[in-house]
Amino acid sequence: MSNAPDGRRIGHDTSDAPPARSGSATSATGPTGLVLLNLGGPADLASIRPFLDALFADREIVRLPGGPIGQWLLSRIVVRARLSKVTGWYAAIGGGSPILRYTTGQGEGLAQRMNARRPDLAPFKPYIAFRYAPPTSDDALRAMLRDGIRRAVVLTLYPQYSVATTGSSLRELDRALKRTGLEGAFDFTTIDRWSERPSYLDVLTAHVERGLAGWTGERRRDAVVLMSAHSLPMSFVSEGDPYPQQIEVTFRGVMARLREPKPRCILAYQSQTGPVAWLGPQTSDVIRELGSEGRQDVLVAPIAFVSDHIETLYEIDVMFAEEAREAGIANFRRAESLNLDPPFLDALADVVEAAL
Repeated sequence: MSNAPDGRRIGHDTSDAPPARSGSATSATGPTGLVLLNLGGPADLASIRPFLDALFADREIVRLPGGPIGQWLLSRIVVRARLSKVTGWYAAIGGGSPILRYTTGQGEGLAQRMNARRPDLAPFKPYIAFRYAPPTSDDALRAMLRDGIRRAVVLTLYPQYSVATTGSSLRELDRALKRTGLEGAFDFTTIDRWSERPSYLDVLTAHVERGLAGWTGERRRDAVVLMSAHSLPMSFVSEGDPYPQQIEVTFRGVMARLREPKPRCILAYQSQTGPVAWLGPQTSDVIRELGSEGRQDVLVAPIAFVSDHIETLYEIDVMFAEEAREAGIANFRRAESLNLDPPFLDALADVVEAAL
């Protein structure tokens, strides 16, 4: 394990489960792997059912009542109830999630930047380890072995740490090392959070500012920036998961960087699913409240997602937009996602370079 720039141990997991293990190849030469962790998404309509099955069966992300047996039974009920609706959502955004395309591009852009910044460790080669869709952690590890990788940086693409996201992905990577028999084959530097990095906050703010373009003077001051993050089951929050505090830091970091006159800023949470209590307030509820207040200009800025997927392309762009119209909000916009924006790729390179 190595240390973060602030002295914190990179790879620390508040659930006390082991993070991805370091191997013994600290003096290795040759290429450096970049392992990108993310949730993943169904690439096509046929992949939706297995994606949802894997997602709702995992107690590390959604703890359904009844323990492991209850999880197994209820997850199938939840998936069966949601399948038709979710299939319609994905059909509406093109028939599948674009997250693999964006993650591939992010990895390639990051590798290019690291080749220039750290030629002593070049070439950098990117690998994707999705939690609930291919390519999986097993796929990434086997590809690294074939490519002669001995050292690698494990980079979460969840900027804010949660046991349910980064923690789950790191534990799955550790399990994949056991399944593939590759324990000790790689020397990992693990980066499990980076939501406070100034360059990341700068690029988020730039995207919000572009979304606010055209709203000037009093109209800008009267506009509302609704920063929306993925919610988290309250069971994790009650156990001390750091995610809400880190989302708050991101929220305040962006708010502080917005130029004058500053619009009103609100933090809310979206994407609650399953019969459990979730962290709020819900973005939908806030939209309705803003409508009842007579607000006309609302910009939704996703602050916990690094690329477009169902939560931005359908939940915000379609569902929330319709709710805003029904609430009487005349001008409802979304700030563009980070995706392949060069300053965002520069920010990722800052994170990796600092860890190395």
